[in-house]
Amino acid sequence: MSSICPPLETERLILREFAESDWQAVHTYASDPAVVRYLPFGPNTEEDTKNFLQAEVKMRRKKLRQHFAFAVTLKANKQVIGSCRISITNPDKREASIGFCLAKEFWGKGYATELGSKLLEFGFKQLNLHRIFAICDPQNKASMRVLIKICMRQEGYLREYELIKGQWRDALLFALLEREMMQIQFLSIA
Repeated sequence: MSSICPPLETERLILREFAESDWQAVHTYASDPAVVRYLPFGPNTEEDTKNFLQAEVKMRRKKLRQHFAFAVTLKANKQVIGSCRISITNPDKREASIGFCLAKEFWGKGYATELGSKLLEFGFKQLNLHRIFAICDPQNKASMRVLIKICMRQEGYLREYELIKGQWRDALLFALLEREMMQIQFLSIA
């Protein structure tokens, strides 16, 4: 039995659970070398993309769900333009990581900031998390700017953190605490 998460809405986006029928839209960006340049996967083959979607649908069936992956769709026309996720990494510490990926033609339009803010809100309000972190390649300046815009704070520089496409890559560690999110929301209301 699948435990479907209701869609998350922002001003311009709907973040909804993946369906296997999303594979062509997902494959369009997941097979683009520019899009996956800093990511541990890709460029995907059609089989890679189909396997990814099957795995995401299967993960929803877990009794104690700790991973939520969403298709990022435009509210206006329901077009899939990317993906994002929040994964609980340590339930005892109430900690999770977030990540996102958008098709190249949707870069620079504020969508990543919009979906990143919604992931943080979902994590703190619905999942009752204490700390949410993100890892970013130091060369990926656009993602770094997004993490800063959504009020995450750089906590560290991880040397040769991950083997990506046969090369050890450094990573920046960003995080936000629940109490910091509450302060940000209070200031935006005041």
